[in-house]
Amino acid sequence: MVLLTMVLTKYALLHSFIQHSYVSNLEFGILIASVLSITAGGYIVNDIFDLETDKINKPDKIFIASSISEKNAWRSYFLLTSTGLFLGVYLSIIKTLPFFSFIFVFSSLGLFFYSKFFKKKVLLGNLLISLFIGLTIYIVYLFCFKYHEFTLKEQLNSMLFLQVWLAVISYTLFAFLITFIREIIKDIEDIHGDLKIQAKTLAILVGRKRAAKFAFFFSCILLFFLLMMLQSLKNEVLFLSYGIVFILIPLIYFMHQLWSSESKKDFSKLSKILKIIMLFGILSMLLFKV
Repeated sequence: MVLLTMVLTKYALLHSFIQHSYVSNLEFGILIASVLSITAGGYIVNDIFDLETDKINKPDKIFIASSISEKNAWRSYFLLTSTGLFLGVYLSIIKTLPFFSFIFVFSSLGLFFYSKFFKKKVLLGNLLISLFIGLTIYIVYLFCFKYHEFTLKEQLNSMLFLQVWLAVISYTLFAFLITFIREIIKDIEDIHGDLKIQAKTLAILVGRKRAAKFAFFFSCILLFFLLMMLQSLKNEVLFLSYGIVFILIPLIYFMHQLWSSESKKDFSKLSKILKIIMLFGILSMLLFKV
């Protein structure tokens, strides 16, 4: 999903507005390798710290200590994270964007501390991981769209830059909101394992039902946001039709199911629905090339 998101952000979304990018295809490959390496490292360290809870929540999906030793898992984490960090800092320096190095440092440290501490704190971990998902889109924009590299004619046409930014920020907010809702749903789904490690997730502090209503509230915000986006595209029949059929209707169905969900199986199904909605949301970038 991360790879697909980055590729579509550059070659479908951004390239529909601009003819050239500040990074070459090779340099973009370095950016992708950096983000994927840091992301993979984040997944591994999360599995290491979640070993005890996963024995309860996902006993059939445990790989640490079964398929791979914990020692080798730590080695893989350090190798992937350090590789991703090196590539990200290297790209930032050669493109004369040294301050962007902090994005990769922040992401690497953030994923570690998320798994170690913040995941157990009410909403803090949810917000942090949602921020990282949104950043997957925005970081492509930061590296590929550099103002001084464009022609004077393009610089004078400030509407171009506003259109690009609005398109990117819309997808970033969409990814952030849907991930935040899904993280709350996952906390409800994993409540028994989280109780064992004395985590203080929203589901534990206020209960499943109240946490589900909280997720429903943010689903309403997402629905309102999508309705505003579709309203602005009312003259674009293809965008409007796609948005209604593949994003809006599934989201309304999700909200209907969320209101009455109670069991772990129900919330697991809801989590999968959100993944599908996010996938279709990202795939809508292809419509910019039509």
